[in-house]
Amino acid sequence: VQLQASGGGLVQVGDSLRLSCAASGRTFGRFATGWFRQAPGKEREFVGGIRWSGGSTLYADSVKGRFTIQKEEGKNTVYLQMNSLKPEDTAVYFCAAGSVYHLLDKREYDYWGRGTLVTVSS
Repeated sequence: VQLQASGGGLVQVGDSLRLSCAASGRTFGRFATGWFRQAPGKEREFVGGIRWSGGSTLYADSVKGRFTIQKEEGKNTVYLQMNSLKPEDTAVYFCAAGSVYHLLDKREYDYWGRGTLVTVSS
């Protein structure tokens, strides 16, 4: 599975942005898809995830209520809708997929896309 994350950019505080994660090579199928981010000098952290089968989601406390993950089966794509962006949301965002049991655990993901940079300016 090849993953391609896109949609990053420079925005202002309070703005919204939607990231996309498109899969090729095979469908997401029974995988889970997670979004992670990594700010300069920090470890990669969990942002949110969705189980392709059933569509249940999980979010980090830092983004709960502001970020939403959705899937579009026909396009084999998962989206991360980010609202009310804050400077602390600035990071490179990655999408990942795999047969994951714990959505939060980046070690369980088998496939990773290249990141897309999100910069929130104050």
